[in-house]
Amino acid sequence: MRTSALLLLVMVAAFALAQERYPPPRFTDAERVTKLESALPALDQIFRDYASSHRIPGMVWGLVIDGRLAHVGSVGVQDLASSTPVTADTVFRIASMTKSFTALAVLKLRDEGKLSLEDRVAKWIPEFAQLELPTKDSAPLRIRQLLSHSAGFPEDNPWGDQQLAASDADLTRWLTRGIPFSSAPGTRYEYSNYAFGLLGRIVTKASGVAYDRYVRTQILAKLHMADSTLQFSDVPGARRAIGYRLKPDGTYQEEPPLPQGAFGSMGGLLTSANDLGRYVAYHLSAWPPRDDADSGPVRRSSVREMSHLWTPSNLTVRRTDGRLVASETGYGYGLRITTDCRFEHIVSHGGGLPGFGSYMSWLPDYGVGIFAMATLTYAGPSEPISTAWDALQKTGGLERRVLPPSPMLTAAREHILALWNHWDDAQARSLGAMNLLLDAPASQRRAEIDALKAEVGECGPAGPVLAENWLRGQFNLGCAKGTVGAFFTLAPTEPPAVQHLSFRKLDSPATRIGAPTGPPAGVSCSD
Repeated sequence: MRTSALLLLVMVAAFALAQERYPPPRFTDAERVTKLESALPALDQIFRDYASSHRIPGMVWGLVIDGRLAHVGSVGVQDLASSTPVTADTVFRIASMTKSFTALAVLKLRDEGKLSLEDRVAKWIPEFAQLELPTKDSAPLRIRQLLSHSAGFPEDNPWGDQQLAASDADLTRWLTRGIPFSSAPGTRYEYSNYAFGLLGRIVTKASGVAYDRYVRTQILAKLHMADSTLQFSDVPGARRAIGYRLKPDGTYQEEPPLPQGAFGSMGGLLTSANDLGRYVAYHLSAWPPRDDADSGPVRRSSVREMSHLWTPSNLTVRRTDGRLVASETGYGYGLRITTDCRFEHIVSHGGGLPGFGSYMSWLPDYGVGIFAMATLTYAGPSEPISTAWDALQKTGGLERRVLPPSPMLTAAREHILALWNHWDDAQARSLGAMNLLLDAPASQRRAEIDALKAEVGECGPAGPVLAENWLRGQFNLGCAKGTVGAFFTLAPTEPPAVQHLSFRKLDSPATRIGAPTGPPAGVSCSD
């Protein structure tokens, strides 16, 4: 009896999965992880070479795959005086990578109804009520503009790096004097440490506890990041990475640690490779959107919201080693968002302070992330991470998730195939949205199909739907004289009807008629 009941439950679960209206994308290569891990020796060499060429005293790096820290590598020492080797437990200051933790804290408070991203900054920082805006038609500053570097404040990296220890009284005094603007609020991107210092104050006021305590209890503790802290003095001396500056004479100068202050929310966090691996894994775990339980500490949808490009910054095209390289970059909430010739969606952020340089990057659609931390002033290791992506691509395992066809697409495919085999006006009207036969009359569509059939000859069974999204896809027909692709889009109606339908002879069975799945349209990476 128990066996029969279990079998029934399995059958019901299988049926429910098969009928999932909005199935999430899935990895399809069973050897994917093995392929990716085959690149580990190459990755280690890439980072070792970078550390050597830049004379970095100590560096650690990690690879995250599918929610786990799959590999950690290190080179050099955490302290030149003691020659203690860098390990996965060595704690580094990660500077501006802290900004994404601050953004998480703000979004958590938003999700709990304690603030809104549309709140005027003056609601939480009263001094802003007296702030003179640059133009009479400037709208009041809002929290979302602080998060996305669109507040109009000037770029302030040289100045901001030295404000980490500023007191709350210092910040209040600066606010009382006012803030000069470099551009009108909400009109363009400009990186602002000041903005994230203000967000720290907003977190404190909205939560009712100090910023560092809120981040420690509501973010770090819930992600089991026990080695991470905003207080330099919390890190045991035996595990603390010492930051250095390389002097013109080739010797190293130890950089004194900057204490935590009111600007800690822009760059004060310290962490280890083990903890940073958990953090990158957490961000990757927000993808793809799906139905299973949301375990927090921040909603998956909010974590994904951080990775949306809210403020465009620049488009660059250059030649590197004879290859055209193009990228579009902007800012999300505490994270930098990029599209380049290799990947449609790269999420990343760097960090640099006296004595330290760090970088983290992940590909949400691929389930893979890389990070590195170094003990040399502004030695941000973005370059070896970019090279590491190339090494992972060469394994054949760096493949994005594949979206299964939704039941709506599969059902439409059967009706479209019936029209291909035997056109029927009444069936076409039943299948199509109200515009389908207005855009091209039934007689025209029938004639186009007949002409294509005459060109390609007898066709075999139709292939599966290649989904572009839940309401758009393509299926192919293998014919005697080539391959025919049927591309269709469903309308926003219930039930979803076909609003667009086209048949085309393909140059190759691999040709996709819809949106490209590789680099964005108009961008090429040719040798």
